[in-house]
Amino acid sequence: MSSIGTLYTVDHFPNGLRILAVAALADLKLDIPQDYKHHDDNEKPPFLAKFASGKIPAFEGKDGFTLFESSAIARYVASLAPNAKLLGTTPQEAALVDQWVTFCDTEVYPPSVFIVGMFRHRLPYTKPLEQTLSERRDRAYGTLDRYLSTHTFFVGERITLADVHVASMFVHAFRTSFDAEYRAKFPHITRHFETIINQPKIKPIFGEIEYVEKAQQYVPPAKPKKEEKPKEAPKPKAEKPKKEVEPEEDDDDDLVKEEPKPKNPLDNLPKSSFNLEDFKRAYSNMDTRGSGGSLEWFYEKFDKEGYSIWRVDFKYNEELTQVFMSSNQVGGFFNRLEASRKYLFGSVGVLGSANDSVISGVFIARGQEIQPVVEAAPDWESYTYERLDPFTAGPQKEFFESALAWDLEVNGRKWADGKNFK
Repeated sequence: MSSIGTLYTVDHFPNGLRILAVAALADLKLDIPQDYKHHDDNEKPPFLAKFASGKIPAFEGKDGFTLFESSAIARYVASLAPNAKLLGTTPQEAALVDQWVTFCDTEVYPPSVFIVGMFRHRLPYTKPLEQTLSERRDRAYGTLDRYLSTHTFFVGERITLADVHVASMFVHAFRTSFDAEYRAKFPHITRHFETIINQPKIKPIFGEIEYVEKAQQYVPPAKPKKEEKPKEAPKPKAEKPKKEVEPEEDDDDDLVKEEPKPKNPLDNLPKSSFNLEDFKRAYSNMDTRGSGGSLEWFYEKFDKEGYSIWRVDFKYNEELTQVFMSSNQVGGFFNRLEASRKYLFGSVGVLGSANDSVISGVFIARGQEIQPVVEAAPDWESYTYERLDPFTAGPQKEFFESALAWDLEVNGRKWADGKNFK
């Protein structure tokens, strides 16, 4: 069987598995490049020249046709095998397929992925917000379950793209949140999921799904443990003269004085001529660009030995949906960096639009290493850090200045919203 093209994806990514399942049902073959490195290859010009979003899954046909967004790729692959009837057999059935695909993309996926983001400490957590999102998701579950109570499949009497789309979206849920209580509450979703996922042609793609018995719950990030200081040995008591008849009186033990809290290792760095707090005030009170602006102030006073400058990028941009949610995520990251406020300045933004955005920006950090400054946040490893030298004309200087001026543009995505850490 000859291949219809190449699919760029990563192992166990449900959106990629969905496309592979559609291809399997259509008896079509897709090539998967084994040397593809995510967060590396997809950010390089050759990839971006083919796929403007830089996101995966991404498809390149043998005829050179390129496509990104999983729903669009799955629909295109299904259309290449009309005899498989994955898109229905009439215009009405085709419309119903699109209806259920769109319903899941807009009603099931967004609240689900936002809850996952909070549980993984990528977004700020609040109990009321979790409850609101759970209620919205469960209403969508109810819609699916009621329909499936009288239908084996979503469209007609055979599997279509709609069935594969819904089942693939539930793979992660059955492993993490769709627990025994939910399976009892929504039995028709469970029946449909098992019917689709166990089809002989696609079962090897999804593998064995181990159902979760109790849904994962939010666990606050662990607070850094304070080092226990050895207590001072009590000083020897001065003996009082004994009386012949009266018993000896006990003196109170000397109180052990509390040792001063240990300094942050960053405080032990050589004193710097650059005052970060002064820069934060200059940035807040001056225009960013132009004569007399905060950038001019920065270049005049910055100490390269005492501070360093870093580009910061979120690793999981494919999980981002609404711009305001992504902006809240940046705010949550900054909240968790509170312990490093005196050592760090940040200007980070959301670039792009809904379902096609990235998080990127810059940090100015005390010292020459970024980890000691950002590891105060439990989710610091969800971001990549690249050292910048904005003192020489070129892309790094442009990136740095644009991030501070909030007019940064990356791969065609313009600054939509941002936050400062100061």
